Amino acid sequence: QVQLVESGGGLVQAGGSLRLSCAAPGRTIRYAMGWFRQAPGKEREFVAALSWDGGSTYYADSVKGRFAISRDNAKNTVYLQMNNLKPEDTAVYYCGAGITAATLTRGQVINDYWGQGTQVTVSS
Repeated sequence: QVQLVESGGGLVQAGGSLRLSCAAPGRTIRYAMGWFRQAPGKEREFVAALSWDGGSTYYADSVKGRFAISRDNAKNTVYLQMNNLKPEDTAVYYCGAGITAATLTRGQVINDYWGQGTQVTVSS
């Protein structure tokens, strides 16, 4: 398995911004990557995904226009820039790998890639 390390979460006021990072120390990420979140009392939901080369991106309707996913393959790191945060964005955010960005939108992640997640809390 490959451990992913999510970071950058925290407590932020509504309307604020955070940038999350997902790193795979000592590894080269050859797959599409995505972000998911788990809110209290909710099922894990897809947030954003991008292809290995960064040429294709997908976003959940709830975050479109506010969040941006990017990657730096040389650093084995994926980012999620979150702007105009809302209380409804409060969740634990996880990153994951997938065969394609499109399959990630359906929650089809590669089990060998996992992390502990990072907590995002948006206050009103």
